Amino acid sequence: MPRIRTILLAGAATVAVGITAAYWYERPLLVTGTGYAAHNACALEAIAGRDDAADDLPPNPLVPVMRTEVASDGSGASAGVFGVLAGQDAWATEGYGCTLASERPTGLPEPTAVTADANPYAASPLVTSDDAAVADALAYGFGDDLGVEERAALGTRGVVVLKDGALVAERYADGFGPETPQLGWSMTKSVTNLLVGRLVEQGEVSLDDDHLVDAWTDERSAITIRQLMQMTSGLEWDETYDLGTPITRMLYLEPDMGAYVASQGLAHSPGSYLQYSSGSTTLLCDVVTDGRGGADLPRRELFAPLGLESAVLEADASGTPVCGSYMWATPREWASVGQFVLQDGVWGGERLLPEGWMAESTVAVDTEVEPGSDGYASGWWSNTRADGSVIDEELPADTYFASGHDGQKVVVVPSEGVVIARLGFTPEADDNRIVAMAGELVAALR
Repeated sequence: MPRIRTILLAGAATVAVGITAAYWYERPLLVTGTGYAAHNACALEAIAGRDDAADDLPPNPLVPVMRTEVASDGSGASAGVFGVLAGQDAWATEGYGCTLASERPTGLPEPTAVTADANPYAASPLVTSDDAAVADALAYGFGDDLGVEERAALGTRGVVVLKDGALVAERYADGFGPETPQLGWSMTKSVTNLLVGRLVEQGEVSLDDDHLVDAWTDERSAITIRQLMQMTSGLEWDETYDLGTPITRMLYLEPDMGAYVASQGLAHSPGSYLQYSSGSTTLLCDVVTDGRGGADLPRRELFAPLGLESAVLEADASGTPVCGSYMWATPREWASVGQFVLQDGVWGGERLLPEGWMAESTVAVDTEVEPGSDGYASGWWSNTRADGSVIDEELPADTYFASGHDGQKVVVVPSEGVVIARLGFTPEADDNRIVAMAGELVAALR
């Protein structure tokens, strides 16, 4: 009996060691998943006033073993595997959304107060068009012709249409409205372009500034602000949204996202190759906000002047705005961003961007590009390639876009005076109908 007991104890110890080793081996992947869950649950509650992450954001592969809890007072959320392993906490801060950190962030600046006074669309009653062609285009964009499951997969949640500066039509899905902030994902990159433009207008930075990071004493010192904005810095990156990749590690594991991106080595000579990278834009924000207001800079320089009262650009634990991914705003506010750029950076009669900024910012990058980056410019997407060919024939050649994950888009058509903002949740539908709907709306409004 003593021998059997010794064997059993040894076996149990071996199993325990194996389980422990397996857990620590897989922990970076698990913490990525729990960080994703905690942040999403916190942001939906604190920013959008919604409480069902499964309905609002992409699926989490750890759902079967995940336990997520949102604080009853709205102060944050936590998530863990079985509620105890690989735990992550997200903390809500007024003006800055939710931040993943082991402790509540204390270094965020006092947020600039933002009101809707400067926004001509904020107080408008719901606008429904009496133009049958406009109504038909919106019906197509919302999938009225589809069955229940197909319409849910299309996932359109809000469309706002502006023509010659006037709000001419809008429509929202059940549970959403003009006042519901929605996550723009990579449309945040386009707003980052405007933030840089504000600083260029003020003489704070130049697009050709280099030696951006003190630790870059090698070839990386040649990287410029322009190259970070155009994603031609040459820094190593993998934008694949999967457990353990650089993009998910940056978003869900790194307290200082900018420093993490800056630590990457060079894969290409600066300026020679376009590598799509949310890390590039987040590092850009780290560079330009340092010493200029930090996480408050977007509020001070963009949200307040444009009257984007509901807009939030979330910050990481170091106080860097997560400019590659994490701006929330209502559909009307996203459309306001489109109108602002259509007016070449003039708002309320005041020039906020350098003259010609948008014409320069929407020229497609003329260099070797990775697949999937066709038409990428400086934080914006052009409908015309560097060689002059048109990408989407359904829209005029001068069209350009802010574009984000799961079907977020702001379509700007200068030649027609049209801006269309489409927000939704389209992770699986093969055709999100945005370009076709936009083409129909442009034609209807001529």
